[in-house]
Amino acid sequence: MQVMSLFIASLNSGSNGNCYYIGSEREAVLIDAGISCRETEKRMSRLGLRLENVKAIFISHEHSDHIRGLPVLSRKYRLPVYITDGTLVHGRLSDQLLSVQSFRAFETVTIGELDVLAFPKAHDAADPHSFMITRNGIRIGVFTDIGVTCDELVNHFRQCHAAFLEANYDEEMLANSRYPYFLKRRISGGKGHLSNKQALELFTTHRADYMSHLLLSHLSQENNCPQLVQDLFAGCAGRTTVTVASRYQESAVYHITGL
Repeated sequence: MQVMSLFIASLNSGSNGNCYYIGSEREAVLIDAGISCRETEKRMSRLGLRLENVKAIFISHEHSDHIRGLPVLSRKYRLPVYITDGTLVHGRLSDQLLSVQSFRAFETVTIGELDVLAFPKAHDAADPHSFMITRNGIRIGVFTDIGVTCDELVNHFRQCHAAFLEANYDEEMLANSRYPYFLKRRISGGKGHLSNKQALELFTTHRADYMSHLLLSHLSQENNCPQLVQDLFAGCAGRTTVTVASRYQESAVYHITGL
């Protein structure tokens, strides 16, 4: 009996660039393309992942740390880019992409064996979305750049076998940082980013019993600490493997089986 599974990895996670890999043995998608094409190639090669298996790129929103490498990567590998009309316009990408496919919230896009569903999120962008990627009942969530834990986030998170979940800032570190007041308000004001505390509450309250992996993502360089957030989650991780996605290098490849 063949066990259906998915392979996931963070190629980079943070304000300097975001790119997440989700795929089967034969085909994969990238969520965002915020690092250069060359770095994407290098990091996938080191992980033993084939760019030829990537069949599409999905873009969450237009901020540069999510689209910086998109034009070159998509043109070089002739990859279709799934993006909303609002994100396309506000990202000034209309004349930079060879193949553009529009998607809408709550409408599943099928890429081979993978089903990709987007839903809206609270973030200060034109038309931002989170994603659920599913293969034969195995569900992976990509939940970053989120201002609040809305009902849709809770509903989708509790279905995940694995997820990339934002833990952007420690509240005390942000409050005491050198950031100007307006920037602190932007980050914590409901359309910015998810704090360690908010991420932990979502995890402890709504995690499925079968969640095997959680990758804590998009950590702030100035207002968070990888060891701090790792320690915060360690006491309540249970059977879930919790790791911090780096802003400097790729993660390991994690095999998600749903067993």
